[in-house]
Amino acid sequence: MLDAARTERVKKTGLKTGNYWEGRITMAHRERHRTERIGWLRATVLGANDGVVSTASLVVGVAAAEATRQNVLVAGVAGLVAGALSMAAGEYVSVSSQADTERADLEKERHELATQPEAEEDELTGIYVDRGLEPELARQVARQFHAKDALVAHARDELGLTEELAARPLQAAMASAASFAVGAGVPVLTILVAPLNILVFAVAGVSLVCLLSLGALAARAGGAPVAAGAARVTIWGVLAMLATAAVGRLFGISAG
Repeated sequence: MLDAARTERVKKTGLKTGNYWEGRITMAHRERHRTERIGWLRATVLGANDGVVSTASLVVGVAAAEATRQNVLVAGVAGLVAGALSMAAGEYVSVSSQADTERADLEKERHELATQPEAEEDELTGIYVDRGLEPELARQVARQFHAKDALVAHARDELGLTEELAARPLQAAMASAASFAVGAGVPVLTILVAPLNILVFAVAGVSLVCLLSLGALAARAGGAPVAAGAARVTIWGVLAMLATAAVGRLFGISAG
């Protein structure tokens, strides 16, 4: 009788394969969603874009002031090192603050579960009712989750906290620093190989191609339109380099 009920459940849910254990179905495969990589993807893309834009803009500004290749190279390397460390520190502090907030919310929830379990069950039931479950079914679901792991249920359904989206400060800091250094390496390497008389145009051109690629790659990885992702990154890069080139040219003429 039980096997017949399970077979019927498989037919109704559309599951072709599954393993039953203690009344649960274990899927034969695990779906992967883009939200699972949003933390490191955000830090990596932000770091690489900032590395290209800020270092290329710095290099273009110094080169526009008619500085020597050595001076431009020193400025580029200094911008790479300072920017990578700044990105790492900023990302670590920012994500650490987020992690502290998440821990505080979990501690508060843990305390409420210990002192007011009935009220917390009512709250979870209300959440499921708001999502479309019948009150009786919502109560059953809430009770089962409370019996298994109440804190996990409240963290997920009340606070919106999951393992995939949890704040990871060290991971974010390392991703930001490494990606910034890679991005900043593009204009720095261009300084070494490009002729001095076209250095400004060479750095700007190579950097814009890199920004286009990064924008498209980030958009594709995040499931967004590729053209829009590439365009918005490139436009801001162009504006930044134009501004620093104008400043460098102005100071170069003034000094001359």
